[in-house]
Parts: sequence; structure tokens; C-alpha cells
Amino acid sequence: MGKVLYSATMSLDGFIAGPGGDMSWLTEHLGPNPTVDEVIGKIGALLVGNRTFRGDDLYKGTTREGKPFGGGWTGPQFVLTHHAPDTPVPGVTFVGDLDSGLAVAKAAAGDKYVNILGAEVARQCLDAGVLDEILVCVAPVLLGDGVRLFDRPGGTNVKLERLSLTHAPRATNLWLRVVR
Repeated sequence: MGKVLYSATMSLDGFIAGPGGDMSWLTEHLGPNPTVDEVIGKIGALLVGNRTFRGDDLYKGTTREGKPFGGGWTGPQFVLTHHAPDTPVPGVTFVGDLDSGLAVAKAAAGDKYVNILGAEVARQCLDAGVLDEILVCVAPVLLGDGVRLFDRPGGTNVKLERLSLTHAPRATNLWLRVVR
């Protein structure tokens, strides 16, 4: 069975989205990144938070809108929500709780990663002890406010082990393993 990976691009001050979930800041920080290309090829399924799924799309108005990694990845997507839409979304399965969502995503991913998209789902996975790795692409920008990579007020110390540190033209990539 594959591992559970949380991947995100983050500002230097710790935000993955701007105020109100704004993702427009990210556009200028996208570009060639061999580490991201490598991880995309190792993803078997996505487990996506509802806020991320319904949120701001940095590809809005383009042919890449609504596509994971701007169309760089295709496969099964599972959205964690208590309010599934009335109209089915092609290629997307809506799940009501973390345990069942993770189970179906892992089954679909096989020996590849279940990639977590969304800070709240990542926090839930961390709290449940099921998050294996974190890949953070640190963009050289300070946002000042927004959605944090992890928001755990009163949370406990989580030990991480660095697996790799790589550089791309527009980001520094930090790949970590959650130490249990």
C-alpha cells in the first residue's frame, strides 16, 4: 500500500493561499520544477478538502481550469465533504469522513501516493497519525495572511525528518517524513 503525502506550495511566511483562499499569488511562482514533476508521476489518487475543491483556481478561465496540477495529473479524486453536490462531477467521488475517504483513496492509489490537497485534510491526517510525508515548495514571497500550511492552535510538537532539499528556479523544495 502506498504512502500518504501532503504537498503544497507555501509562501515563506507559511501560507498556502492568500486571504479568502486567493490562489492568484501562486501564478508567478509556477514553472519548471523537477521535484514536482517527479512526485506527480508517483501519485495514484488525490484526497482533496472541500474548501480546496470548491476554492479559487489559479487556472480559472483557461483550458487548465479544474484540473489537478493544471492538467499535469489525471486519476481518481476523492473529495472530503459533508455536502456533496447534487450533480455528479466526472472523475470525482465525494466521501463523508476521513477514514472512508482515505480507505478508498489508498485502494485506488495502490502502491503509489495518496496526495492530500488542502490544509484542513492534511491537519486531520496528521492528527489521525496517517500522514507519512510532506512536500513543501517554498516560494520566495511573503503573503502576510491567508490559509496556513498547518494550523494547529494548541497542537503538539511533530517531529519531521528531512528526506531531501532541492532547488528549482522559482521555489525551494523541502521533502519531509513524519517521524512516528
